[in-house]
This record gives sequence, C-alpha cells and structure tokens, in this order.
Amino acid sequence: MQQHRQTLWNGVRLGLLLTGLGGAGCAQVNPAPDFEQVRARVRNATGHSNVYRPDENALVEERVRVLREEGLTRDEAVQVCLLNNPRFQAAAMAVGMARADLVQSGLLSNPTLGVSMRLPSGGGLANLDVGLAQNIAELWQLPARQNAAQAELDAAILELAHTAAHLATQTQAAYFAAIGADALHAVAVENCDVVRLATEAARMRRETGAGSDLDVNLAQAQLLDAELAVALARLAAADARRELAVQLGITDDARTLVLVDPLPERPAPLSDGEVLVARARAHRLDLRAAEHESKRAAAQYALEMRRVLPTVEAGAAFERDERRAGDGSSGRPFIVGPSLGLELPLFDQNQAQIARAEFAWRQVEKRREAIDREMVQEVRSAADHAAAAWKVHRICAEESVPLAERNLALAREAYNAGGTSFLAVLEAQRFFLQARTRAIESHMRAAQTLPALERAVGTPISEGRMQCNDM
Repeated sequence: MQQHRQTLWNGVRLGLLLTGLGGAGCAQVNPAPDFEQVRARVRNATGHSNVYRPDENALVEERVRVLREEGLTRDEAVQVCLLNNPRFQAAAMAVGMARADLVQSGLLSNPTLGVSMRLPSGGGLANLDVGLAQNIAELWQLPARQNAAQAELDAAILELAHTAAHLATQTQAAYFAAIGADALHAVAVENCDVVRLATEAARMRRETGAGSDLDVNLAQAQLLDAELAVALARLAAADARRELAVQLGITDDARTLVLVDPLPERPAPLSDGEVLVARARAHRLDLRAAEHESKRAAAQYALEMRRVLPTVEAGAAFERDERRAGDGSSGRPFIVGPSLGLELPLFDQNQAQIARAEFAWRQVEKRREAIDREMVQEVRSAADHAAAAWKVHRICAEESVPLAERNLALAREAYNAGGTSFLAVLEAQRFFLQARTRAIESHMRAAQTLPALERAVGTPISEGRMQCNDM
C-alpha cells in the first residue's frame, strides 16, 4: 500500500512538472518578425526601410556615424531619424509588449494544487486531502482572447509604422526649413553688402557735391535694416538646424551638420484631389491601425460574451482517511476521483463588462470613421496648399525678382543721368532686396508642402504623377 501511495504521488508530481515545462517551452517572446513587418510598412509609406529595432540597438551609433560621414542628404536625414530618434525608439517598445501580450493570451492559467491535513487527537496518520484543478473555462475563452491580442499586435505594428512615416515627413520638412534658413541668411548677407555699397556711393556723391546728407541718411537707414535682417536670419538658421537636430536625435552642435541637398525643384503636376483621396484610403497607416483596433474591440466583445461562466475548474481529488493510533481497522486507505468547481453566475453574469465592451467597440468604429472623414479634407487641403505654394514661388522667382532687378537697373541709370532722385534708387533697391528674400521664403514654404502632402496621402508622392491645375 505504501508503494501504491508513492506511485500516485510521483504521478501527480510528474504531471505538475510536465505542465510547467510545457508552458515554459511555449512562452517564447520573439518580436523580430513583427519588426520586419514594421520595416515593410515603413518602406511602402516612405521608401525607407532602415528602421530602428530594439535587438539592433548596439548598431545604431555606427550606422548614424556612417550616414553622417560626408554630409546628410534629405533621404539620409530621414534614415538617421528612423534609427536614432529616441521618441521613436520608445514607441518601438509597444510592438514588443504587444507580442508578449499575444504570447500570454495563448497560455492557460496555472493549475491549482490544494492540500489540507487534519491530525487525529489521539495520534496516528493524519486525514489528508489533495486536489489538483484547472480552469477549463479558458478553453472556450482562448480563441477570442488570442484574436483580441493578435489584433492589438497588428494595430501596434501599424501604429509604429505610422509614427515612422510621420517622423519621416517631419524630418523632411525640418531639413527643408534648415536649408531654406541657410539660404535666407546668405541672401541677407548679400543684401547687406549691396546696401553697404550703395551707402558708400551716396557718401562719395555727397563729397563731390552731387549728393546730399539726406541721401546718405536714407542709405544708412536701409543699411541698418539690412544688418538687422542678417542678425535675425542667422538666429533663424541656427534655430532651424537645432530643430532638425532634435528630429535626428543628435546632441552635437547643430552648426556641425552638413546638409548637401538643395531645396527641391517644382514637382511634376499633382494628381486630382479625388485620386489622392482614394490613394490615401489605400495607404494611410492610421486608417489600417484603426481597422485592426476595431477588430481587437470586436474580439474583446466576443471574449466578454464567453465570460458568463468565468471559472469552471476540473481536476482530480485524493483523500486519505485518518488512522488513529492503535486502530487496527482495515478500511480504505485512500479515495481518488474527479473534481469539478463552478462559479455560479447568480448575481454577476458579466452584463456590465459585455455592455462596456460593446460600447468600446462602437467607440472605436466611430473613431475610425472620424479618421477617414478628416483624412479626406486633409488630403484636399494639402494638395491645395501645395498647388498654391508652388504657384506663389513661380511668380516670385520667375516674375517678381526679374522685374525688381530691371527696375533697380533703370533707377540707377536715371539717377546717374540726373533724371530721378536718390530716393527712387533706394526704393527700387528695397523692392529688389525684398523680392529676393520672398523668392527664397516662397521656395522653402513650397518645399515643405511636399512632405505635408506625403503625410496626408500616406505614401511618397514621387511614386506617381500628381496634377494640380494651378501649378
């Protein structure tokens, strides 16, 4: 009999050991395939696939150093951002957590082992109760639980890819702002030199008697304005570079950044607004993420429906009767049999959680609908702004600057011939300087509409031709 009891106890221990080993063997969290999905999504959305992964953290610094070796193009700046931006790196951890939740959702809860012992008052063998139980209600809850976790992981992948695409367009805009600010500073310096030469000419004319103190004073006032413009342009250029450095996640002096790409030229004609809207519906990652979030909410609703019976425990029970000291009876030494435990849904039938899950599902659906409707207007607005900005730049660069240059030349000729006053020359010069500055400002604003349009459509605009009637 002792051997029989020992065999039974060994069987229980073996079952517990196998259960533990089986659970440990399956509970492996490997998010590497998920980050490959992120890379594929980002490549489709931005054209870049060099994206940060937590398991490649040690390689980031070397990759960034290589990218910066000979200066940064616009594309290289985006790559540095997607590798080195700490906020994006923090957001990437959500995918790993979602993968861990998915693994957890496929695991059964641990079985419960209950042991009780009651000692006879007169001595002898104790009354021993042993029970091993497992909540089998999870068997019909498991599919819905896994569906919800899988949808959550899919949404996390899409959300991270959407964050990457958003950062890519922000980095491009910051790159264009830095390039434009550098150009504005250079033009401000050139303008200051032009005004300084005019001021020197006014002084020389005054010394020869051909000019007056008023001419010199007016020229000096314009020179002060030009010098002030240089100081403000230098500060704006430094701020623009610092903003780019924030996007890139670097702490070096922003003045050490070498930016090699110029502002882009006018793009090919843009597609019709409705074509862009349809394209955005097919590519916008936030829309895809909202759809998976809706799937997750639907699966959570199904899970709550299956939790009306939250706990149904099935197992085996073992009982050994007490044996008092000196008791020579030969009764049954132990009893073995199945056990069942059930939480009776008398008061709480999970109605509140079911209703909450249903409202949460409907809420997510409304949010998805809101994203879609807002996207339509965002795409149309981005296309309209792009068309208007490039039209303004064309007028400034191709019409306003040449006209101002001709007017200045005519004013100088007329002044030298005695046909006009020096004030007219200064006015023509002021218009010329402003026209040059406006041309660069309009070019910078127009360039920044391109990443804004890419962000609205959700895919690189260079992949297809776009048409705007006013361009």
